[in-house]
Amino acid sequence: MNFYFTKTPKIIQSYYKNYLWEIDTNKKEIYLTFDDGPTPIVTEFVLDTLKKYHAKATFFCVGKNVKNNPELFQRILNENHGIGNHTQNHLNGWKTKAAIYLDNVIVAEEFLFDDSITKIQKLFRPPYGKIKTKQAKAILKNGYKIIMWSVLSGDFDTRIKEEKCLQNVLQNVESGSIVVFHDSEKAFNKLKNVLPKMLTHFSSLGFKFKAI
Repeated sequence: MNFYFTKTPKIIQSYYKNYLWEIDTNKKEIYLTFDDGPTPIVTEFVLDTLKKYHAKATFFCVGKNVKNNPELFQRILNENHGIGNHTQNHLNGWKTKAAIYLDNVIVAEEFLFDDSITKIQKLFRPPYGKIKTKQAKAILKNGYKIIMWSVLSGDFDTRIKEEKCLQNVLQNVESGSIVVFHDSEKAFNKLKNVLPKMLTHFSSLGFKFKAI
C-alpha cells in the first residue's frame, strides 16, 4: 500500500487548480463521496444509512458495476444522490495509455449518463486519484469536472483499524470538505461502523450532507 495524505495539503490543491478539491462555503455542509460501486449489500447499506440521516452524497461509479447492478444504480438516482464517472474498469491513469484511458471513460459514460438524465452535470474522479495531465485535459474538454477530495477516510486501507479510519474523518473534516469513502467489499468492514458514527457526530454539530 502506497503512502497517502489523509488531508490533502493546500499546496497540492493550489498546484492542480483545474480539479475540485473542496467546496468554498461558510455553511455547515459536508460533501460525502463513495467510490467503486455500485456493490450489492454495500451500496444498499450506504443508501439505507444516508436515508436515516437525511443525507445526500455523490457516488463515483465504475461502469462495469453499473452494468452488472442496474437496479442498484437506479436506486442511487431515484434517491436524488449525485453520480460521477470512475472509468469502466477502475483504471490507474498513471499505468494506462491516454487513448485507452479515455476510451474507458467514454464506455463508462454510456452506462452512467443516458438521454433521460442529460441535465446531470458530468463529474469524474480518477481511480486512485492518479491521472496524467494529457488525460485530464481531454476529460475536461469533454465537459467533465474532475472531482478530487480534501479528506480521505482510509476505509480501503487494510493496515489501519476502524478507530483510525473514524479519527481520520472526525479530526479533518470541516465545512466544505469533500470526503472519500468506498462502497466496495474491501472497505465494508470499516464503513459499516464508521459511516453511522461519522453521520451522528457531524449531524449533532448541525452539519448537513450534500451532493456535489
